[in-house]
Amino acid sequence: MHPEILPRPAPITHDEYRARRRALMDRLPADSAVLLPGAALVTRSRDSEFPFRQDSDFHYLTGFPEPEALLLLLPGREAGESVLFCQDRDPTLEAWTGIRLGAEGAVREHGIDQAFENAEREARLAELLDGRHALYLPLGDAEALALAEEVRGELAGRARRGAVAPSAFADVSERIHEQRLCKSEAELALMRHAGAISARAHVRAMRTARPGLMERQLQAELEHEFRWQGGSGPAYASIVGGGLNACVLHYIENHDPLEDGALVLIDAGAEFDLYAGDITRTFPVNGRFSEAQRALYEVVLAAQERAVAAVCPGVTLATIHEGVVHDLTAGLIELGLLEGDVEARIDDGSYKRFYLHSTSHWLGLDVHDVGAYRLEGQPRTLRPGMVLTVEPGLYVPAAADLPVAFRGIGIRIEDDVAVTPDGHEVLTAEVPKRVADIEALMDRN
Repeated sequence: MHPEILPRPAPITHDEYRARRRALMDRLPADSAVLLPGAALVTRSRDSEFPFRQDSDFHYLTGFPEPEALLLLLPGREAGESVLFCQDRDPTLEAWTGIRLGAEGAVREHGIDQAFENAEREARLAELLDGRHALYLPLGDAEALALAEEVRGELAGRARRGAVAPSAFADVSERIHEQRLCKSEAELALMRHAGAISARAHVRAMRTARPGLMERQLQAELEHEFRWQGGSGPAYASIVGGGLNACVLHYIENHDPLEDGALVLIDAGAEFDLYAGDITRTFPVNGRFSEAQRALYEVVLAAQERAVAAVCPGVTLATIHEGVVHDLTAGLIELGLLEGDVEARIDDGSYKRFYLHSTSHWLGLDVHDVGAYRLEGQPRTLRPGMVLTVEPGLYVPAAADLPVAFRGIGIRIEDDVAVTPDGHEVLTAEVPKRVADIEALMDRN
Protein backbone atom coordinates (compact mmCIF):
# COMPACT_ATOMS: atom_id res chain seq x y z
CA MET A 1 0.00 0.00 0.00
CA HIS A 2 1.35 3.41 -0.95
CA PRO A 3 1.61 6.03 1.80
CA GLU A 4 -1.00 8.76 2.14
CA ILE A 5 -0.25 11.89 0.13
CA LEU A 6 -0.29 15.06 2.20
CA PRO A 7 -2.41 17.96 0.88
CA ARG A 8 -0.34 20.61 -0.83
CA PRO A 9 -0.23 24.15 0.57
CA ALA A 10 -1.21 27.08 -1.61
CA PRO A 11 1.54 28.50 -3.84
CA ILE A 12 2.90 31.97 -3.29
CA THR A 13 0.73 34.54 -5.09
CA HIS A 14 1.65 37.04 -7.78
CA ASP A 15 0.80 39.79 -5.32
CA GLU A 16 3.43 38.56 -2.87
CA TYR A 17 6.11 38.46 -5.56
CA ARG A 18 5.13 42.00 -6.60
CA ALA A 19 5.33 43.14 -2.99
CA ARG A 20 8.83 41.69 -2.67
CA ARG A 21 9.99 43.56 -5.76
CA ARG A 22 8.34 46.73 -4.49
CA ALA A 23 10.01 46.38 -1.07
CA LEU A 24 13.42 46.02 -2.73
CA MET A 25 12.91 49.02 -5.02
CA ASP A 26 11.67 51.17 -2.14
CA ARG A 27 15.10 50.78 -0.52
CA LEU A 28 17.01 51.88 -3.63
CA PRO A 29 17.62 55.34 -5.16
CA ALA A 30 14.96 56.50 -7.61
CA ASP A 31 17.42 56.67 -10.53
CA SER A 32 18.81 53.16 -9.96
CA ALA A 33 18.09 49.80 -11.56
CA VAL A 34 18.44 46.15 -10.59
CA LEU A 35 19.88 43.58 -12.99
CA LEU A 36 19.41 40.01 -11.77
CA PRO A 37 20.07 36.91 -13.89
CA GLY A 38 18.28 33.63 -13.32
CA ALA A 39 20.05 30.29 -13.31
CA ALA A 40 21.30 28.61 -16.47
CA LEU A 41 21.25 24.96 -17.48
CA VAL A 42 24.42 23.17 -16.40
CA THR A 43 25.92 20.37 -18.47
CA ARG A 44 26.18 17.08 -16.62
CA SER A 45 27.99 15.20 -19.33
CA ARG A 46 28.16 15.68 -23.05
CA ASP A 47 24.62 16.65 -24.18
CA SER A 48 22.73 15.99 -20.93
CA GLU A 49 22.15 18.56 -18.19
CA PHE A 50 21.71 18.46 -14.45
CA PRO A 51 18.07 18.92 -13.41
CA PHE A 52 17.33 22.63 -13.58
CA ARG A 53 16.92 24.53 -10.32
CA GLN A 54 16.18 28.25 -10.39
CA ASP A 55 18.50 30.70 -8.62
CA SER A 56 17.05 31.34 -5.16
CA ASP A 57 17.23 35.15 -5.29
CA PHE A 58 15.67 35.20 -8.76
CA HIS A 59 12.91 32.85 -7.63
CA TYR A 60 12.27 34.96 -4.52
CA LEU A 61 11.53 38.02 -6.66
CA THR A 62 9.72 36.38 -9.58
CA GLY A 63 8.67 32.77 -9.08
CA PHE A 64 9.67 32.34 -12.73
CA PRO A 65 10.72 28.70 -13.33
CA GLU A 66 12.68 28.73 -16.59
CA PRO A 67 16.44 28.99 -17.26
CA GLU A 68 18.27 31.77 -19.10
CA ALA A 69 16.01 34.54 -17.75
CA LEU A 70 16.98 38.07 -16.72
CA LEU A 71 15.07 40.45 -14.44
CA LEU A 72 15.32 44.23 -14.55
CA LEU A 73 13.75 46.40 -11.87
CA LEU A 74 13.34 50.02 -12.95
CA PRO A 75 11.89 52.17 -10.14
CA GLY A 76 9.43 54.78 -11.37
CA ARG A 77 9.26 53.58 -14.98
CA GLU A 78 5.81 54.38 -16.32
CA ALA A 79 5.73 51.48 -18.76
CA GLY A 80 6.31 49.01 -15.92
CA GLU A 81 8.90 48.70 -13.20
CA SER A 82 9.57 44.95 -13.63
CA VAL A 83 10.90 43.74 -16.98
CA LEU A 84 11.77 40.12 -17.71
CA PHE A 85 13.78 38.63 -20.56
CA CYS A 86 13.10 34.94 -21.11
CA GLN A 87 13.73 32.09 -23.54
CA ASP A 88 12.33 32.50 -27.03
CA ARG A 89 9.31 30.46 -28.05
CA ASP A 90 10.62 27.80 -30.42
CA PRO A 91 8.22 25.04 -31.51
CA THR A 92 11.05 22.79 -32.69
CA LEU A 93 12.94 22.89 -29.40
CA GLU A 94 9.75 22.78 -27.37
CA ALA A 95 8.90 19.44 -28.98
CA TRP A 96 12.01 18.07 -27.25
CA THR A 97 12.15 19.96 -23.96
CA GLY A 98 8.61 21.18 -23.22
CA ILE A 99 6.52 24.29 -23.74
CA ARG A 100 8.18 27.59 -22.89
CA LEU A 101 6.19 30.43 -21.38
CA GLY A 102 7.57 33.12 -23.64
CA ALA A 103 7.08 36.83 -23.04
CA GLU A 104 3.28 36.72 -23.02
CA GLY A 105 3.29 33.78 -20.62
CA ALA A 106 5.69 35.52 -18.25
CA VAL A 107 3.32 38.48 -17.96
CA ARG A 108 0.18 36.34 -17.81
CA GLU A 109 1.41 33.59 -15.47
CA HIS A 110 3.82 35.49 -13.21
CA GLY A 111 2.55 39.05 -12.93
CA ILE A 112 5.59 40.65 -14.56
CA ASP A 113 4.87 44.15 -15.88
CA GLN A 114 6.59 43.68 -19.23
CA ALA A 115 8.52 40.84 -20.84
CA PHE A 116 10.61 40.24 -23.94
CA GLU A 117 12.17 37.12 -25.37
CA ASN A 118 15.95 36.83 -25.25
CA ALA A 119 16.23 37.48 -28.98
CA GLU A 120 15.38 41.12 -28.20
CA ARG A 121 17.67 41.46 -25.18
CA GLU A 122 20.72 42.89 -26.92
CA ALA A 123 18.66 45.54 -28.68
CA ARG A 124 16.59 46.57 -25.67
CA LEU A 125 18.81 46.25 -22.59
CA ALA A 126 20.86 49.43 -23.07
CA GLU A 127 17.71 51.40 -23.89
CA LEU A 128 16.04 50.24 -20.68
CA LEU A 129 19.07 51.12 -18.53
CA ASP A 130 19.77 54.50 -20.15
CA GLY A 131 19.71 57.21 -17.47
CA ARG A 132 20.00 54.84 -14.52
CA HIS A 133 22.94 56.11 -12.47
CA ALA A 134 23.40 53.19 -10.06
CA LEU A 135 23.10 49.59 -11.22
CA TYR A 136 22.50 46.97 -8.53
CA LEU A 137 23.48 43.43 -9.41
CA PRO A 138 25.05 40.35 -7.77
CA LEU A 139 28.69 41.41 -7.82
CA GLY A 140 29.83 37.85 -7.18
CA ASP A 141 28.29 36.70 -10.47
CA ALA A 142 30.91 37.01 -13.22
CA GLU A 143 28.36 36.75 -16.03
CA ALA A 144 26.17 39.46 -14.50
CA LEU A 145 29.19 41.73 -14.16
CA ALA A 146 30.23 41.10 -17.75
CA LEU A 147 26.72 41.91 -18.97
CA ALA A 148 26.62 45.11 -16.88
CA GLU A 149 30.00 46.21 -18.22
CA GLU A 150 28.85 45.54 -21.77
CA VAL A 151 25.75 47.69 -21.29
CA ARG A 152 27.74 50.45 -19.61
CA GLY A 153 30.23 50.46 -22.48
CA GLU A 154 27.46 50.61 -25.06
CA LEU A 155 25.77 53.55 -23.33
CA ALA A 156 29.08 55.36 -22.84
CA GLY A 157 29.58 55.08 -26.60
CA ARG A 158 26.26 56.85 -27.11
CA ALA A 159 27.05 59.71 -24.72
CA ARG A 160 27.24 62.31 -27.53
CA ARG A 161 23.68 61.39 -28.43
CA GLY A 162 22.55 62.03 -24.85
CA ALA A 163 22.75 58.51 -23.40
CA VAL A 164 23.65 58.24 -19.72
CA ALA A 165 25.51 55.12 -18.58
CA PRO A 166 25.41 53.78 -15.02
CA SER A 167 28.18 55.49 -13.05
CA ALA A 168 28.38 52.90 -10.27
CA PHE A 169 27.75 49.24 -9.67
CA ALA A 170 26.52 48.08 -6.26
CA ASP A 171 25.77 44.67 -4.77
CA VAL A 172 22.10 43.74 -4.66
CA SER A 173 22.59 40.35 -3.01
CA GLU A 174 22.82 41.52 0.59
CA ARG A 175 19.63 43.57 0.22
CA ILE A 176 17.70 40.61 -1.18
CA HIS A 177 19.12 38.32 1.48
CA GLU A 178 17.94 40.55 4.30
CA GLN A 179 14.44 40.46 2.81
CA ARG A 180 14.58 36.68 2.58
CA LEU A 181 15.58 36.23 6.22
CA CYS A 182 12.08 36.68 7.70
CA LYS A 183 9.55 34.40 6.05
CA SER A 184 5.98 35.34 5.17
CA GLU A 185 3.01 33.21 6.18
CA ALA A 186 2.92 31.76 2.66
CA GLU A 187 6.59 30.79 2.91
CA LEU A 188 6.08 29.26 6.34
CA ALA A 189 3.27 27.12 4.94
CA LEU A 190 5.65 25.76 2.28
CA MET A 191 8.33 25.16 4.91
CA ARG A 192 5.88 23.32 7.17
CA HIS A 193 5.09 21.09 4.22
CA ALA A 194 8.78 20.51 3.44
CA GLY A 195 9.26 19.66 7.13
CA ALA A 196 6.30 17.28 7.16
CA ILE A 197 7.51 15.47 4.04
CA SER A 198 10.99 15.22 5.50
CA ALA A 199 9.61 13.88 8.79
CA ARG A 200 7.61 11.17 7.03
CA ALA A 201 10.70 10.12 5.13
CA HIS A 202 12.71 9.76 8.36
CA VAL A 203 9.92 7.71 9.95
CA ARG A 204 9.90 5.48 6.87
CA ALA A 205 13.67 4.99 7.14
CA MET A 206 13.39 4.05 10.84
CA ARG A 207 10.72 1.47 10.04
CA THR A 208 12.78 0.03 7.18
CA ALA A 209 16.22 -0.13 8.83
CA ARG A 210 17.66 -3.49 9.76
CA PRO A 211 21.11 -5.11 9.84
CA GLY A 212 22.41 -6.07 6.42
CA LEU A 213 20.76 -3.29 4.45
CA MET A 214 23.02 -0.84 2.68
CA GLU A 215 23.14 2.83 3.59
CA ARG A 216 22.01 3.67 0.06
CA GLN A 217 18.87 1.57 0.52
CA LEU A 218 17.76 3.81 3.38
CA GLN A 219 18.64 6.77 1.15
CA ALA A 220 16.31 5.30 -1.49
CA GLU A 221 13.48 5.05 1.05
CA LEU A 222 13.97 8.68 2.07
CA GLU A 223 14.11 10.09 -1.43
CA HIS A 224 11.19 7.99 -2.65
CA GLU A 225 9.06 9.59 0.06
CA PHE A 226 10.29 13.07 -0.86
CA ARG A 227 9.11 12.63 -4.43
CA TRP A 228 5.98 10.63 -3.58
CA GLN A 229 4.83 13.60 -1.50
CA GLY A 230 5.40 16.10 -4.31
CA GLY A 231 8.87 17.32 -3.44
CA SER A 232 11.42 17.88 -6.18
CA GLY A 233 13.83 15.55 -4.36
CA PRO A 234 16.42 16.12 -1.65
CA ALA A 235 17.23 19.70 -0.66
CA TYR A 236 20.89 18.66 -0.35
CA ALA A 237 22.93 15.47 -0.66
CA SER A 238 21.39 12.96 1.74
CA ILE A 239 23.67 11.71 4.52
CA VAL A 240 23.15 8.12 5.69
CA GLY A 241 26.08 7.16 7.89
CA GLY A 242 26.17 3.90 9.79
CA GLY A 243 28.66 3.25 12.62
CA LEU A 244 31.89 5.22 12.31
CA ASN A 245 30.62 6.92 9.12
CA ALA A 246 28.33 9.00 11.36
CA CYS A 247 31.45 10.76 12.67
CA VAL A 248 32.10 12.22 9.20
CA LEU A 249 29.95 15.35 9.23
CA HIS A 250 29.26 15.50 5.49
CA TYR A 251 29.47 11.81 4.66
CA ILE A 252 27.50 11.32 1.42
CA GLU A 253 28.95 8.15 -0.11
CA ASN A 254 26.23 6.01 1.52
CA HIS A 255 27.78 2.79 0.21
CA ASP A 256 28.44 0.70 3.35
CA PRO A 257 26.32 -2.02 4.96
CA LEU A 258 24.39 -1.27 8.16
CA GLU A 259 25.75 -3.41 10.97
CA ASP A 260 23.93 -5.02 13.86
CA GLY A 261 24.61 -3.11 17.08
CA ALA A 262 25.59 0.12 15.30
CA LEU A 263 23.79 3.45 15.09
CA VAL A 264 22.89 5.11 11.81
CA LEU A 265 22.81 8.89 11.43
CA ILE A 266 20.53 10.29 8.74
CA ASP A 267 20.72 13.96 7.78
CA ALA A 268 18.24 14.50 4.94
CA GLY A 269 15.46 16.86 3.94
CA ALA A 270 13.02 17.36 1.10
CA GLU A 271 12.83 20.37 -1.16
CA PHE A 272 9.28 21.55 -1.86
CA ASP A 273 8.60 24.51 -4.17
CA LEU A 274 12.31 25.32 -3.68
CA TYR A 275 12.04 25.53 0.14
CA ALA A 276 14.20 23.17 2.16
CA GLY A 277 13.54 20.77 4.97
CA ASP A 278 16.54 19.68 7.05
CA ILE A 279 16.26 16.91 9.66
CA THR A 280 18.83 14.73 11.39
CA ARG A 281 17.97 11.67 13.42
CA THR A 282 20.24 8.98 14.85
CA PHE A 283 18.89 5.56 15.75
CA PRO A 284 20.00 1.94 16.25
CA VAL A 285 20.10 -0.23 13.15
CA ASN A 286 18.56 -3.14 15.07
CA GLY A 287 16.00 -0.99 16.87
CA ARG A 288 17.55 -1.08 20.37
CA PHE A 289 20.10 1.32 21.86
CA SER A 290 23.02 -0.16 23.75
CA GLU A 291 23.76 1.25 27.19
CA ALA A 292 26.62 3.44 25.93
CA GLN A 293 24.68 4.58 22.86
CA ARG A 294 21.71 5.53 25.01
CA ALA A 295 23.88 7.43 27.51
CA LEU A 296 25.57 9.53 24.81
CA TYR A 297 22.30 10.00 22.94
CA GLU A 298 20.54 11.33 26.04
CA VAL A 299 23.26 13.97 26.45
CA VAL A 300 22.69 15.23 22.89
CA LEU A 301 18.90 15.02 23.20
CA ALA A 302 18.79 17.02 26.45
CA ALA A 303 20.98 19.73 24.88
CA GLN A 304 18.85 19.79 21.74
CA GLU A 305 15.54 20.01 23.57
CA ARG A 306 16.78 22.78 25.82
CA ALA A 307 18.11 24.70 22.81
CA VAL A 308 14.80 24.36 20.95
CA ALA A 309 12.95 25.60 24.03
CA ALA A 310 15.20 28.68 24.10
CA VAL A 311 14.20 29.87 20.61
CA CYS A 312 12.14 33.06 20.85
CA PRO A 313 12.29 36.71 19.74
CA GLY A 314 15.19 38.65 21.22
CA VAL A 315 17.48 35.66 21.77
CA THR A 316 20.66 35.20 19.69
CA LEU A 317 22.00 32.09 18.01
CA ALA A 318 25.23 32.69 19.91
CA THR A 319 23.41 32.38 23.24
CA ILE A 320 21.68 29.18 22.11
CA HIS A 321 25.01 27.74 20.97
CA GLU A 322 26.70 28.61 24.26
CA GLY A 323 23.98 26.73 26.13
CA VAL A 324 24.48 23.68 23.92
CA VAL A 325 28.26 23.76 24.41
CA HIS A 326 27.78 23.89 28.18
CA ASP A 327 25.31 20.99 28.20
CA LEU A 328 27.39 18.78 25.90
CA THR A 329 30.60 19.49 27.80
CA ALA A 330 28.95 18.64 31.13
CA GLY A 331 27.66 15.41 29.62
CA LEU A 332 31.08 14.48 28.23
CA ILE A 333 32.61 14.94 31.67
CA GLU A 334 29.89 12.88 33.33
CA LEU A 335 30.48 10.02 30.86
CA GLY A 336 34.26 10.11 31.33
CA LEU A 337 35.10 11.36 27.85
CA LEU A 338 36.47 14.58 29.35
CA GLU A 339 37.82 15.34 32.81
CA GLY A 340 37.78 18.35 35.09
CA ASP A 341 35.61 21.45 35.37
CA VAL A 342 32.96 22.28 32.77
CA GLU A 343 34.01 25.90 32.29
CA ALA A 344 37.68 24.94 32.10
CA ARG A 345 36.98 22.42 29.31
CA ILE A 346 34.93 25.03 27.46
CA ASP A 347 37.64 27.66 27.85
CA ASP A 348 40.43 25.40 26.59
CA GLY A 349 38.27 24.07 23.72
CA SER A 350 38.60 20.42 24.76
CA TYR A 351 34.95 19.80 23.87
CA LYS A 352 35.73 20.57 20.21
CA ARG A 353 37.25 17.16 19.83
CA PHE A 354 33.68 15.84 20.02
CA TYR A 355 31.57 18.81 18.83
CA LEU A 356 32.94 20.42 15.70
CA HIS A 357 30.17 22.61 14.34
CA SER A 358 27.70 25.36 15.22
CA THR A 359 24.28 24.60 16.62
CA SER A 360 22.20 26.49 14.07
CA HIS A 361 21.95 27.94 10.59
CA TRP A 362 19.20 29.81 8.76
CA LEU A 363 16.83 27.75 6.62
CA GLY A 364 14.68 28.73 3.65
CA LEU A 365 15.14 28.68 -0.12
CA ASP A 366 18.67 27.43 0.57
CA VAL A 367 19.40 24.76 3.14
CA HIS A 368 22.12 27.04 4.55
CA ASP A 369 20.00 30.07 3.95
CA VAL A 370 21.06 33.66 3.49
CA GLY A 371 21.06 36.59 5.89
CA ALA A 372 23.79 37.97 8.11
CA TYR A 373 24.38 36.32 11.48
CA ARG A 374 25.91 39.47 12.93
CA LEU A 375 24.96 43.14 12.69
CA GLU A 376 27.57 45.80 13.39
CA GLY A 377 29.81 43.14 14.90
CA GLN A 378 27.18 41.79 17.31
CA PRO A 379 25.10 38.60 17.06
CA ARG A 380 21.70 39.53 15.67
CA THR A 381 18.60 38.82 17.72
CA LEU A 382 15.88 36.50 16.51
CA ARG A 383 12.69 37.98 15.07
CA PRO A 384 9.35 36.40 14.14
CA GLY A 385 9.50 34.77 10.71
CA MET A 386 13.10 33.64 10.96
CA VAL A 387 13.60 29.89 10.49
CA LEU A 388 16.64 28.07 11.83
CA THR A 389 17.92 24.61 12.55
CA VAL A 390 18.84 23.35 16.01
CA GLU A 391 21.33 20.50 15.60
CA PRO A 392 23.79 19.65 18.37
CA GLY A 393 25.86 16.50 18.00
CA LEU A 394 28.65 14.45 19.52
CA TYR A 395 31.17 12.50 17.45
CA VAL A 396 33.53 10.20 19.30
CA PRO A 397 36.68 9.19 17.40
CA ALA A 398 37.76 5.56 17.40
CA ALA A 399 40.82 6.56 19.42
CA ALA A 400 42.75 4.41 21.88
CA ASP A 401 42.66 7.00 24.69
CA LEU A 402 38.85 6.99 24.86
CA PRO A 403 36.53 4.51 26.62
CA VAL A 404 35.97 1.48 24.38
CA ALA A 405 32.18 1.55 24.69
CA PHE A 406 31.94 5.04 23.14
CA ARG A 407 34.50 4.76 20.34
CA GLY A 408 33.15 5.43 16.87
CA ILE A 409 29.71 6.65 17.95
CA GLY A 410 28.35 9.66 16.07
CA ILE A 411 25.06 11.29 17.11
CA ARG A 412 23.27 14.39 15.80
CA ILE A 413 19.67 15.46 16.39
CA GLU A 414 18.25 18.27 14.25
CA ASP A 415 14.91 20.03 13.90
CA ASP A 416 13.68 23.01 11.91
CA VAL A 417 12.30 25.80 14.10
CA ALA A 418 10.39 28.96 13.14
CA VAL A 419 10.45 31.98 15.41
CA THR A 420 6.93 33.14 16.33
CA PRO A 421 5.82 36.35 18.09
CA ASP A 422 5.55 34.53 21.42
CA GLY A 423 8.14 31.77 21.05
CA HIS A 424 8.70 29.16 18.39
CA GLU A 425 7.17 26.44 16.23
CA VAL A 426 8.95 23.16 15.48
CA LEU A 427 8.29 22.36 11.83
CA THR A 428 9.67 18.82 12.02
CA ALA A 429 8.10 17.50 15.23
CA GLU A 430 6.40 14.55 13.53
CA VAL A 431 9.51 12.37 13.56
CA PRO A 432 10.34 10.89 16.98
CA LYS A 433 13.59 11.63 18.76
CA ARG A 434 13.20 10.27 22.29
CA VAL A 435 14.68 6.85 22.92
CA ALA A 436 11.47 5.13 23.95
CA ASP A 437 9.57 6.55 20.97
CA ILE A 438 12.24 5.48 18.50
CA GLU A 439 12.44 1.97 19.92
CA ALA A 440 8.64 1.66 19.91
CA LEU A 441 8.47 2.77 16.27
CA MET A 442 11.16 0.26 15.25
CA ASP A 443 9.79 -2.64 17.34
CA ARG A 444 8.99 -5.48 14.95
CA ASN A 445 7.64 -7.88 17.59
